[in-house]
Amino acid sequence: MSLGPYAAELIENAKLIAAPGKGILAADESTGTIGQRFAGISVENTEENRRKYRQLLFTTQGLEEYISGVILYEETLYQVGDDGTPFVDIMKSKGIIPGIKVSFYASVNN
Repeated sequence: MSLGPYAAELIENAKLIAAPGKGILAADESTGTIGQRFAGISVENTEENRRKYRQLLFTTQGLEEYISGVILYEETLYQVGDDGTPFVDIMKSKGIIPGIKVSFYASVNN
């Protein structure tokens, strides 16, 4: 029985994500949710401020020692660091597997 062309890749990714001593960073806050976080510290909820906040997370030195995967919000897939490097590439360069939360509710109601 064949498990399909992506079976080996899925198994390898699962092993990397479940590495001992590491976890998954849930950075999938929606624009509204992150706005609530920003309101608490008097930061305006703009795309640029959200980008800077996420850049701070993903460029933290040593992040890869503790994080094996990151769940992203769709907006984040297209954001780049100050130097023009896509956030997804920053994570991959650290051996961190980026992923995206898929909303079942949104997909069946659109």
